Amino acid sequence: MDNKLCFDLLSELPVINSALRNIDEFNKTWLSLERIKQERILKELKSLSTIQSIGSSTRIEGSELSDEEVKNLIENLNINQLTSRDTQEIAGYNEVLELIFENHKHILISESYIRQLHGLLLKYSDKDTRHKGCYKSLSNKVVAKYLGGSEKIIFNTTEPYLVETEIQTLLEWTNKNLSKKEIHPLIVIAAFVYEFLSIHPFQDGSGRLSRLLTSLLLLKKEYFFIRYISFEYVIEARKKEYYQNLMECQKNRYSKNENIARWVIFFLDCVEDMIFRLQAKLNDAQINAHNNFDINARQKKIMALFNEDSALSISDIWTKLNINRDTLKKDLAFLVRENCIERKGSGRGTWYEITKS
Repeated sequence: MDNKLCFDLLSELPVINSALRNIDEFNKTWLSLERIKQERILKELKSLSTIQSIGSSTRIEGSELSDEEVKNLIENLNINQLTSRDTQEIAGYNEVLELIFENHKHILISESYIRQLHGLLLKYSDKDTRHKGCYKSLSNKVVAKYLGGSEKIIFNTTEPYLVETEIQTLLEWTNKNLSKKEIHPLIVIAAFVYEFLSIHPFQDGSGRLSRLLTSLLLLKKEYFFIRYISFEYVIEARKKEYYQNLMECQKNRYSKNENIARWVIFFLDCVEDMIFRLQAKLNDAQINAHNNFDINARQKKIMALFNEDSALSISDIWTKLNINRDTLKKDLAFLVRENCIERKGSGRGTWYEITKS
């Protein structure tokens, strides 16, 4: 793997380093931001992200169910009614994603765990009973599937007799470099995903599993914001680029010219895309929380004042609304606790601002 990471230092590293810096700076901010965000906002974001992840990842592989249909299926899950391949794949993906979110610390990056995750992924798939958790026995290809049933072969993958050796080599390299910390973890993860897709170790489900393993690795390296924004959704939105970059790097596979810089740059750009989308969703959620929050009529009048003035003191609010001062103080304390407004200053110099982002 190391030879595939020999980037052109002049043309590639500045772009890569800039992306790594942006992602890590946001991640540091997120670790503190997550602690102060309203629980209901985070819960809504996580729920939406989960639905989008399941819907997008299965659609990339040919499913035609919308996010709304996925949501209804998950909320009313009945394993006895999983009669179609689409619903079976969605139920399996949901189970593995939930397992990763809850147990990422304890899931090792090992052959046995990857096989177990594959078995769970195909748990409800009648067609895949014989090869759940087993490496492929027949040659396969990475195929782009489109609505309407059309397909396009992107590239050939590792031959079955080489899969076990190449997977073992990949896992050894990945675990070693994530532990040594000489290569940035995001580059290690990007390389892992590329190699896993190139090997395509299972007869079916390798693409879906690669995206689940991406989430697992990012969580293990404490990029916790990915629980609230869907990586799979970004990949689906950029599906053409996704396949183009894989195909461009893969065309020189098994030669000294194989270089995955283009894929790494694309992968990091997708993570930055996730951050941009998450920031936008946070802003929207905060606005909705201010507009729809379950507060009484008096507190809504207080919040409405902040649409006119960005900073208000108790006297400002009292003068405009003529609310009993003790009641006003209790209302303001409540709105601060609920993260609707922020208290600034102290004593007689205290003022309040609407919570940003």
